[in-house]
Amino acid sequence: MTDTAGALDGLLIADFSRILAGPYATMLLGDMGAEVIKVESPAGDDTRTWVPPVRDEVSTYYLGINRNKRSIALDLKNPGDLRLARELVSRADVMIENFKPGGLTRFGLDYDTVSADNPGLVYASISGFGTTGGASLPGYDLLVQAASGLMSLTGDADGPPYRAGISVFDVMTGMHAAIGILAALNHRNATGAGQHVEVNLLSSALSGLVNHTSAYVAGDVVPHRMGNAHPSLFPYEPLPTADKDLIVIAGNDGQFRRLCAELGLDELPEDPRFAGNEARTRNREQLGPLLVAKLKERPADEWFKKLSAAGIPCGPINHVDGGVALAKELGLDPVVTVGSGAQATPMIRNPITFSATAPRHILPPPDLDQHGDELRAWLAADKDTDQ
Repeated sequence: MTDTAGALDGLLIADFSRILAGPYATMLLGDMGAEVIKVESPAGDDTRTWVPPVRDEVSTYYLGINRNKRSIALDLKNPGDLRLARELVSRADVMIENFKPGGLTRFGLDYDTVSADNPGLVYASISGFGTTGGASLPGYDLLVQAASGLMSLTGDADGPPYRAGISVFDVMTGMHAAIGILAALNHRNATGAGQHVEVNLLSSALSGLVNHTSAYVAGDVVPHRMGNAHPSLFPYEPLPTADKDLIVIAGNDGQFRRLCAELGLDELPEDPRFAGNEARTRNREQLGPLLVAKLKERPADEWFKKLSAAGIPCGPINHVDGGVALAKELGLDPVVTVGSGAQATPMIRNPITFSATAPRHILPPPDLDQHGDELRAWLAADKDTDQ
């Protein structure tokens, strides 16, 4: 795709995934230099139809997770297309799929079948609830947010459960898939052998709930909704100021002392009720009003500058546009333009920075079957023919 070396240059990924988790994983890997062939049904990836919003009549959902890929539409029920799909997998270093468990067996594209022909293949499968008792359950992020317990933790303490504002477990599972693929490739480099990597949304969710699932399995405590409050830290939440809420955090005793000094409450760190995080968390109902009374003397923007200058974690509660603007202000260069001409697409850049093999943002998200002709010609040619 470019003459600039990427960390994963030379790897060929046959991407049979769709929706979010798999495409997000393969986009990250494509950014790092892997050649990603996106195999779609003739109807296309479902996210192509998930609108609004759109850019030039294309779903922004689809655009956000499909750069650095080439698209070929194959109908696996068509013998000729199925031969091309099998040929692609026989040449690939990695295959990734999120069909229902066992769904590719009838096409001869299951791991046991394809690895017999390509023993070095790293084959990654993504499911909603695993391949045993949950094999028949559909893998939608919202279902997993509900089933895992996340929704029970999200929302006001006396209100109903809420979903997170993004498909958080799809994204997390995509990252877990990418990590598993890279680990399996490292093993292949050492042994020459590929393997089957399996991830599922529920397992990723339980891992991603970190302190909450640990509270249950290690401490026999079932966490509950606390609104924006943290179960183990205070302050660690939005607090009101003269005009709007400000996120204020004191993650340790030093930060709490500095916060109190800036608020003119130097006596509080010496108060036994607030001496140490456990005491502050236990006595948050007494401490909170003391902090808020001072914070309400100035607007949030003034406190943000003052407290930040003192090394106290705090920040505004932005809309998405404000988050992008802040990243620009901080020099993080969050937005890149991928492609040129009619397909030029502004996108959020790969979040990883390398000192030697920078991520690349070269190919814009492809139209359905945009590269079908060239890929069919390549797959029909001898394996030794260059791409």
